[in-house]
Amino acid sequence: MTTDTIRRREQTTGWILAIPALLLLLLVFAYPIGRAFWESFFTKNLGTELQPVFSGVENYTRMAFDGRFWESLQNTTIFTVASVILELLIGMGIALVLNQSFRGRGAIRTIAILPWALPTALIALAWTWIFNDQYGVVNDILLRLGLIQTGINWLGEPTLAMIAVIIADVWKTTPFISILLLAGLQSISNDLYEAHALDGASAWQSFRQITLPLLMPQILIAALFRFAQAFGIFDLIAVMTGGGPGGATETVSLYVYSTVMRYLDFGYGAALVVVTFLLLVLAVAIASFLLSKLRARAAGVESR
Repeated sequence: MTTDTIRRREQTTGWILAIPALLLLLLVFAYPIGRAFWESFFTKNLGTELQPVFSGVENYTRMAFDGRFWESLQNTTIFTVASVILELLIGMGIALVLNQSFRGRGAIRTIAILPWALPTALIALAWTWIFNDQYGVVNDILLRLGLIQTGINWLGEPTLAMIAVIIADVWKTTPFISILLLAGLQSISNDLYEAHALDGASAWQSFRQITLPLLMPQILIAALFRFAQAFGIFDLIAVMTGGGPGGATETVSLYVYSTVMRYLDFGYGAALVVVTFLLLVLAVAIASFLLSKLRARAAGVESR
């Protein structure tokens, strides 16, 4: 049996084994998106008595002039960029600490992942109490330190409300980033650091020239996962602020929910879903391109 024959049989076996997974993806992912795309060309709301009426690209034209949509997209972008950057920076620090050898490291690693394991709605409710303007922990600490004279209405001011939900999200999801980066750190050979130290390199130089290049694929994967999750954030903000005050923390997901469930505007809601999906696909495509480039660069560093 030739090598080509063996390779063809392995490829055929691989496709046969992958077919069930592909069918499942088509059922739970491709079909809903395809249906939303189809329904986005229809007007289906209370004005049409919830009967679909073909309207072409009217929903997309309406979206282009929908100030609330653009505001929710801006809020989503701010929330996503700020939370992901903070989670990567803090998660990197935690991963570097957990990568060191010390007593009780296993127990601390287990404790560090607990915020990620807790239900998001429960965490959001807890942070709502923490940021309460009358009896919240944050205001109590600031008052005791003499930094403020009266309680701050954290969830009632537009800028402060956005900061509050970002802090809550960072607290919950940073452990996820740290665990991913820790796995990447443990895959880096100590021989590289030892050889670099013999050349007179400092700890910062080793981090910048060895750790970062080799860890960049894991960083991008973590950033990609968190970007997709943060862009579709719903439950955390729904519990903490409900999109308020005055729409200052309303994300695209909350706007879609309000459009479909509150106003029963199914056609326009479908168009919002399609546009959101396309934005995510674009972001994933860009991240995948960068990931392939950085993997090649990391392979070059490791082969030196």
